[in-house]
Amino acid sequence: MSKLIVYEQPDGAIGKNDFSVSVRISGGEWQPLFIFEAKVDMHDVRAASMAYFDMEGTVEVCIVSNKQNIEQAVIRPLSTNIKFQTETNVITFVLDRPCKLSIEINGERFSNLHLFAGPIEKSPPGPDDANVIAVRPGSHSPSYLAEKVQQLTETGNGDNRTIYFLPGIHLFDDPMFHIPSGTTVYVAGGAILYASLICKRAENVVIRGRGVLYMSDMEKTTYLRAVQISFSNNIEVEGIISLDPPHYSIYLGQSEHIRIHNFKSFSTRGWCDGIDMMACSDVEIEDVFLRTSDDCIAIYGSRGEYYGDSRNITVRNSIFWADVAHAMHIGTHGDHLGDGDTVENIHFDNIDVLEHHEPQENYWGVMAICAGDNNTARNITFNDIRVEDFELGQLFDVRVVWNEKYNPVPGRRIENIVFSNIVYNGKNTNPSRIFGYNEERVVKDVQFINVRVNGEVLLDLHIDHFVLNEFASGIYLSE
Repeated sequence: MSKLIVYEQPDGAIGKNDFSVSVRISGGEWQPLFIFEAKVDMHDVRAASMAYFDMEGTVEVCIVSNKQNIEQAVIRPLSTNIKFQTETNVITFVLDRPCKLSIEINGERFSNLHLFAGPIEKSPPGPDDANVIAVRPGSHSPSYLAEKVQQLTETGNGDNRTIYFLPGIHLFDDPMFHIPSGTTVYVAGGAILYASLICKRAENVVIRGRGVLYMSDMEKTTYLRAVQISFSNNIEVEGIISLDPPHYSIYLGQSEHIRIHNFKSFSTRGWCDGIDMMACSDVEIEDVFLRTSDDCIAIYGSRGEYYGDSRNITVRNSIFWADVAHAMHIGTHGDHLGDGDTVENIHFDNIDVLEHHEPQENYWGVMAICAGDNNTARNITFNDIRVEDFELGQLFDVRVVWNEKYNPVPGRRIENIVFSNIVYNGKNTNPSRIFGYNEERVVKDVQFINVRVNGEVLLDLHIDHFVLNEFASGIYLSE
């Protein structure tokens, strides 16, 4: 049986009228979706569109282009292979599974429609459930909410406690909302929070729901993140959407046992990466959509107040759109005052990359391993990665580097790297780099297995595709 959930948005939500979107179960009544403004890009910030709903089974979608007739249309990722029909200014199609899509009319990627068809929530809490603090729309004090949680704990009713933000707009006198251990923060569909959610020295926290963290009005100089997790353990983030944070969408520092899934984010400001992690271990990221103005995913060692190695990190079944910088980036920062850090056992699997645009050559690379600060990067795999035609950059970048802007010292080594089942269809004008730094700081044992560029399997290190230096060895290509 098919199911469809549409979330009504509150007055005051920032909308966009380039498109009108309706969805329905076959034979049912059409239900309109609210279209959010989602700002994109950094070099020339523009307002794209975003809408979301939840589904199970089969759902029909009807999109009206309000400002131009449809001469040409595409639905990406292309790997979804969604068949559609167009007529004048209308595009229709059927979804038989949840998916995250970009609908682009007449070749336009910056005023496109992002459509997120999510899965039906599993066992969402109710606002009237026991141990639930239901928070109505309005202006809030984070300290007051923390006191309410503490009261539940003191009365012996603190197990599995939930702060439930009801549909509507939620403002905060302090945008930094620190979440106590053992707490679920539930952001209901139709709820919009003007806040940064912070887990610091916390454990057993869940942040979930179908609502939006709206941060576009916050000053860049606050450097607030949509979600910040530091010195914490056993944290889950699921289902929410982040719009234009002043800094990273999700920041992980010296934390472990973290699960992030079905998260969606957009950013436009400098150093506004998607999900970054410093000195973290045992992290699982799944089914996320990140359109960012810096790296979509970055994995480092020590940085700032966070110290240690990063290891056992898996990223899968996701979509990355880097309006600036890398889609996937590993290794730059570490303990440069000591022996460096080890960044290891990192796995990317089943990823679609929709864009890579970087004007600075030093930051090229859809998939980049750039070891600095005495770091060792090893045992890293990229598997089943589909890269669509990108604007400016290169496919791979594997280098032991001394980036004087960020690294007091160069990296130590890169070893045991596998790129398998990689497909790229596009211009590919810049060859990929594989560089060691010197005879002691090397790149060693890199395999390219079934890497296809414009239909051709790469079987040799031809200069059109790769540039190596004398400090890289054990580079193998095979079908």
